[in-house]
Amino acid sequence: MGADSHRLPYYPGCTLKTRASNFEATALATARALGMDLVEIPRWNCCGTVFSLTDDDLIHHVGPVRNLIRVEQMNRDGLVDGETRLVTLCSMCFNTLKRANLRMRERPGDLETINEFMDTEDDYEGSVEVVHFLELLRDDGFAAVRDRVEIPLTGLKVAPYYGCMLLRPGGVGIDDPEEPTILDDLLSALGAEAVYNHYMKVCCGSYQAMHDKYAVAGLVHDILSHARAGGADAIATSCPLCAHNLDSGQREVKEMHPDFEEMPVFYFTELTALAFGLEPELSSDPHYVSREHLLKRRRLPVL
Repeated sequence: MGADSHRLPYYPGCTLKTRASNFEATALATARALGMDLVEIPRWNCCGTVFSLTDDDLIHHVGPVRNLIRVEQMNRDGLVDGETRLVTLCSMCFNTLKRANLRMRERPGDLETINEFMDTEDDYEGSVEVVHFLELLRDDGFAAVRDRVEIPLTGLKVAPYYGCMLLRPGGVGIDDPEEPTILDDLLSALGAEAVYNHYMKVCCGSYQAMHDKYAVAGLVHDILSHARAGGADAIATSCPLCAHNLDSGQREVKEMHPDFEEMPVFYFTELTALAFGLEPELSSDPHYVSREHLLKRRRLPVL
């Protein structure tokens, strides 16, 4: 990492260390290529998975706040460059951490209670801003992304899939909840064609995959079929759970609809690293639907 690289606190979350390791690897490589050093926060714990909707469930916010405390500690210890933005990748981690942070800022009494409860931790001072990696790319300007591209994704037609957690609720989401464009703009900067899909905000089924995989398959069928009808030959997302459901869920879709045409699923960072020519970082995570045929057809490096 060059001396002029900017160090930012980074929260990985659980899934990026297991099933979604390629999401993390390609994000870190992309960040380095753009002059950003994402420094993993020490002793992080699970984000809490989802933001508690029960008003009196304050204990559910201990986990998220403990991660925010780590960011303030990193600044005091000189591990980052006076940077209070906490960068996230997983849509669900982003949503949970940001909403917990907003609650601590808006309810001083809750923050006081949390700090008193965690008597072996430093007090959280409320200085952290939770951001998604896509926001960094947008705020730095997609022109910088375009300038870094070595292998334009010409001919690749990709339907952005936002899901639930990136866009809602208002004041938390990173883009217009009805007509988001941030993924479209990134794909265009990479040389790909962003294909509109009005199912881009429909829930993938989330954890219903553990309870009723065929209910999830119905949603996956609708999301991917509409993307295909719009001309897309792939889907791009930023959520490991969405990626899992949209990819592995196609197994059940094929059972229900034998004529269904399968569609590859990518993390947006995989496509970015591919366009940047960062092939050594592109290890292949297991996928139900292979991406190899599509990439070869478009004369792109195979993941």
